[in-house]
Amino acid sequence: MSKVKGFLTYPRKKNPERNPLTRTKDWGEYTLRHSEKDMKEQSARCMDCGTPFCHTGAEWGRSAIGCPINNLIPEFNELVYQGKWKQALARLDETNNFPEFTGRVCPAPCEGSCTLAINSDPVTIKSIENEIIERGFDNGWVQPEPPTHRTGKKVAIVGSGPAGLAAADQLNKAGHWVTVFERDDRAGGLLMYGIPNMKLEKETVERRVNLLKEEEIEFKLNTEIGVDISREQLTKDYDAVIVCTGAQQPRDLPIEKRESKGVHFAMDYLTRSTKALNDGSEFPISAEGKDVIVIGGGDTGADCVATALRQNCKSVVQFGKHPEQPKDRTDDNPWPHFPLTFSLEYAYEEAYKKYKKDPREYEILTKRFETSDDGSLKSLQTVQVKKELVDGEIITKEIPGTEKEWDTQLVLIAIGFTGPEKDFLDQFNLKNTDRGLIWTKKSSYMTNQEGVFAAGDARRGQSLVVWAIREGREVADECHSFLMNQHKAAYIS
Repeated sequence: MSKVKGFLTYPRKKNPERNPLTRTKDWGEYTLRHSEKDMKEQSARCMDCGTPFCHTGAEWGRSAIGCPINNLIPEFNELVYQGKWKQALARLDETNNFPEFTGRVCPAPCEGSCTLAINSDPVTIKSIENEIIERGFDNGWVQPEPPTHRTGKKVAIVGSGPAGLAAADQLNKAGHWVTVFERDDRAGGLLMYGIPNMKLEKETVERRVNLLKEEEIEFKLNTEIGVDISREQLTKDYDAVIVCTGAQQPRDLPIEKRESKGVHFAMDYLTRSTKALNDGSEFPISAEGKDVIVIGGGDTGADCVATALRQNCKSVVQFGKHPEQPKDRTDDNPWPHFPLTFSLEYAYEEAYKKYKKDPREYEILTKRFETSDDGSLKSLQTVQVKKELVDGEIITKEIPGTEKEWDTQLVLIAIGFTGPEKDFLDQFNLKNTDRGLIWTKKSSYMTNQEGVFAAGDARRGQSLVVWAIREGREVADECHSFLMNQHKAAYIS
């Protein structure tokens, strides 16, 4: 590295952010960009560590270590330090199809596995990555590059989320004709409608989709398989099909009066809110003037908190069944695993600034909803819980005397997803796992149907955008081999 002792010279400086109290008055991205000087200093913090765990991309049990797509992080850090931004972009493009997405919404497992993170603050890898790609667009270095030759093979990709887009990009580069089918009115899947504008502005998604179109990838929007085109027609017209529909079946909360007016799935709320913003129409589900409760402690729940704040809610609380995370790593969460530690994410910081209180409530269980005479939600009942180890098994127990009633007129259920929609699996006669996901052959992306592949959340379950990109790249490699072996077999016969 050019600045061998940079990590001793410069402190970590996170991405600048807009004021939490003012940014909730609009829907623009909450982060800002670093200056050239800041970027050079932050990249100089990258150590000459010998074995860079940041780009290992391994899974150990349920924990991730390093970057799942194996970004060449020390290399592009060095190039940024030298001011060689175009070369840094070339390094980044080798492994990452969409740095502008991961540079904004990825939780950065690479930073948790940074060697510097053992006893100090890690390198700001995520913001450096985002600055590289944005400078690429600013300077006109990112240009459409349609393939110079075509194989004649046709691939249908069902779903235009990060896995589908990555697979389409890779297969198009290999010379195959690629068509992406999307049942929504805009391409992007989770990127377009699952992640709100303040984290990822939709112009950024459309910028990339337009680039893919210029590279001759075809997008068929408002097209649902089984409704607008049959499975039989799809498999007849295309040499291979890749299913990247995501895990869109939400996990429900089957408790008393679940059908109350004012109880919605979180993803329905986020999707419909983003569509309303795109169309310039009123919010079909609005938090304005309401006491909002989000059930579920993950990122989707946090996005609901931030969205409710921008819709001028009266109050907002987020329930989680787990205890508050510790300030420092615990013994069972060592480096280089992703750090499961307490943090004040953007949504919680916004709520804290507005209400002078963290909106999160921990170790709490919702028991039932209460309604007015017309069926409208008016409150819910909860009880505190604790986890105990009983006969080697962790049991969640209710704590007597901790029952509480909460006023609420809007509840958003954000407790995860169970897998892809079952109707779609049945249409393709796809075998599924005991978790309800699409079954694929061992160490393969091929389903039980020859020539039909699956990747992304539909195959691995609810996960990160960066894992979806990895799956999209890997399924493209396997699909390419399948298509070329078909070509060889036809030639020989």
